[in-house]
Amino acid sequence: MSAVQQRQVSSDEDGMRLDRWFAQNFPQLGFGRLQKLIRNGEVRVDKGRVQTSTRLAAGQTVRIPPIDDAETVKPVRVNSGDAQFLRDIILYEDEDIYVFNKPHGLAVQGGSGTFRHLDGMLKSLPNKIGEAPRLVHRLDRDTSGCLVVAKTQSAASHFGEVFRSRSARKIYWAVVAGNPNPRQGEISCFLAKQATTDGEQMVVVKNGTPGAQHSMSYYSTTDTASRRFAWVTLKPVTGRTHQLRVHMAQLGTPIIGDPRYFNIENWQGAPGLGEGLQLHARRIALPLRNGKRLDVSAPLPPHMRESFDALGFDPDRFDVSKDPEDGA
Repeated sequence: MSAVQQRQVSSDEDGMRLDRWFAQNFPQLGFGRLQKLIRNGEVRVDKGRVQTSTRLAAGQTVRIPPIDDAETVKPVRVNSGDAQFLRDIILYEDEDIYVFNKPHGLAVQGGSGTFRHLDGMLKSLPNKIGEAPRLVHRLDRDTSGCLVVAKTQSAASHFGEVFRSRSARKIYWAVVAGNPNPRQGEISCFLAKQATTDGEQMVVVKNGTPGAQHSMSYYSTTDTASRRFAWVTLKPVTGRTHQLRVHMAQLGTPIIGDPRYFNIENWQGAPGLGEGLQLHARRIALPLRNGKRLDVSAPLPPHMRESFDALGFDPDRFDVSKDPEDGA
């Protein structure tokens, strides 16, 4: 790359550290070299100086200075155990991408106190020229299901644009407390990060609040178990951090097992419910580079299968059969 680039941070990259953003988008650039470029002010965000730990926000513009073509990708060390683990959770694979069935409880990226994560494991599946696959979007640690990963830089650029342009259609399943009223509809509000004693979380704010970003999701009640539980199908339009979890809490039917946003006091569960966040990225559909359209579904994780069985929900009978481009 011999010229300066200006690249916009996507919604799926919101909240990502600058050093991790460069590792994902420019893996050929070593960390030491990145630090030097930042110290010299050659890397900037919205024209301002930054640090490697700077958190990016969707819509910001990153200035990328010329990167010496001699800075080639370093061979990665393959961990055979990680490689086999990843192969075992592949739902779909072609020359451009993997779609993994990410397990509940596995972080997608590293962070404070997080040493085992999918992004690090991807180094054990290098492509033909030794590059590690690149994340295209993210899921929360406790959300299971479909996760798209690009095999090459060019594929990452293509599918990154697919997600930025909202051409990718995502369907999630959730088990919530209570029954949504109305049974289906749209949730639209502004969200912003707020510091708490145990980290950051998203809160609903007024338009114009510093850091506020618009968020929108469609929801539909698929089945209910009395008035205490519901199986909800969710279709996010935007991709904000913790969006679906906040939206369902805002609706008054928080997702069961959510340690951060479940807001019903003295709530009692039911016998047989699985432990953990009851949110699953069930299905994803997106255009491939060959012009075809991919549509992949991920089976329920064990803890949500337990909850479905306990509540009498039948995923085979009530599965989504229409195209996810249709309304909720």
